[in-house]
Amino acid sequence: MDEVLDTPADPVPLDVLTKVYIKMRDTRAQMKREFEAKDAEIEQQMDQIELEMLDVCKKNAANSIRTEHGTIIRQVRSRYWTNDWDSMYRFIKDNDAYGLLEKRLHQTHMKEFLVENPDKLPMGLNVESEYTITVRRSS
Repeated sequence: MDEVLDTPADPVPLDVLTKVYIKMRDTRAQMKREFEAKDAEIEQQMDQIELEMLDVCKKNAANSIRTEHGTIIRQVRSRYWTNDWDSMYRFIKDNDAYGLLEKRLHQTHMKEFLVENPDKLPMGLNVESEYTITVRRSS
């Protein structure tokens, strides 16, 4: 029986890893640009079709129309925002309506607050930190 010996391979030089990494990143960026251009074109065509469908629904006073290939559904979508955050915060506080806010922290502001106030740690705050790599192209 032949015995296979595991021999450690020589590590790949960092210069080679960096070169390959940058090439891969550039390739991904190019692929992403090409995809986004094609996707934008298709999205624009779909927007035109949606306008036609909305017009048909409006003319027929219909909120749904069944076809051989699928059902078109017309619905109202609402978005809410404010231009006056001070008034909105007062409104939320006065009406005990904190559920109107999303439950997330602004990452940069939280980091800055903790740097400036290392002795003030909010109860229940979780922190996850990890090392990452950034590769910059040589000039």
